[in-house]
Amino acid sequence: MSSLTALARPDIVELEPYAHAAWEPDLERLHANENPWRTPGDNSAIGLNRYPEPQPASLVRRLAALYGVDSERTLVGRGSDEAIDLLVRAFCRAEVDGVLVLPPTFGMYKVAAQIQGAKVEELVLTAADGFAPTAASVLARWQPHIRLVFLCTPNNPTGNAYDGEMVATIARELAGRALVVADEAYLEFSGRPSLANRKERLGNLVVLRTLSKAHALAGARCGCALADPEVIDILKRIIPPYAIPSATAQSVEHALLPPQLAMAGARVAMLVAERDKLAQRLARSAAVRRVFPSAANFLLVEFAQAGRAFEKMRAAGLLVRDVRRQPGLGSCLRITIGLPEQNERLVTALESP
Repeated sequence: MSSLTALARPDIVELEPYAHAAWEPDLERLHANENPWRTPGDNSAIGLNRYPEPQPASLVRRLAALYGVDSERTLVGRGSDEAIDLLVRAFCRAEVDGVLVLPPTFGMYKVAAQIQGAKVEELVLTAADGFAPTAASVLARWQPHIRLVFLCTPNNPTGNAYDGEMVATIARELAGRALVVADEAYLEFSGRPSLANRKERLGNLVVLRTLSKAHALAGARCGCALADPEVIDILKRIIPPYAIPSATAQSVEHALLPPQLAMAGARVAMLVAERDKLAQRLARSAAVRRVFPSAANFLLVEFAQAGRAFEKMRAAGLLVRDVRRQPGLGSCLRITIGLPEQNERLVTALESP
């Protein structure tokens, strides 16, 4: 048994996966108990009356190419959230194993662990340190029961990206002891290379990517886990047999065509420019104490009166994220970068009496 397999739950390693209906599109399907008629208005490629292809091969190839990895290192799921859930369920035994999270950060890591009954250990980041951990601080917080270390980079909601070599150092030091999960949901806005493309192959490093942000497909629910083939095989044991709806696969494949990719890149550049412009304007506002540096498509902003600022923006028809309950963010709101008109309206609202 390899060191990666040894980290997984023994019962998952021994699990016989569900045997889904065979995918042989050249044959007429009388084996999956499907309705033979399409529903009116169904113009999809394979028909919504048919079960979708498990891990659609064409989609997997396209996403692997997009992220610069081999297909066997790619698992497609319903956004990054499904990959987070699968990792916790596959590697954490209830009340025995645990995860390490670095709040303030994306809340689903902790929620997925709690649903599984896994222990949750925390390394709380502070504004004084720029919400930036060090390899030494993470490794000092690691304990033998921790199977997953979640590092969100760029981090949500703080916006800062972690040093890639720091993440690699943590993975090297925890090899054979834990998986290090780098969530790169906002990477396209940072201008940084993906950890999945490092020349050094780290078997215990898992990278999460999503089409929700930069590719404007939040409603399609499509993301990837990029990892060692052994980890991918373990996750495939427990992913639902028809995880990717055929309509989602069709939409995503269209979005990965060259013209759409060019448009996505141009829009990312526009959002980054708007982000920097909005950050400068907010920094000059009397209502704002501090605008934190961001490598994502949002800004974390500390307000003199966060509650009042929230209501002003709401009155202007703009809903921002209240993150005041997270550690160290008692006066902060998270603002997604919108259209220029929306960003202008936001600033105007804050400057109103």
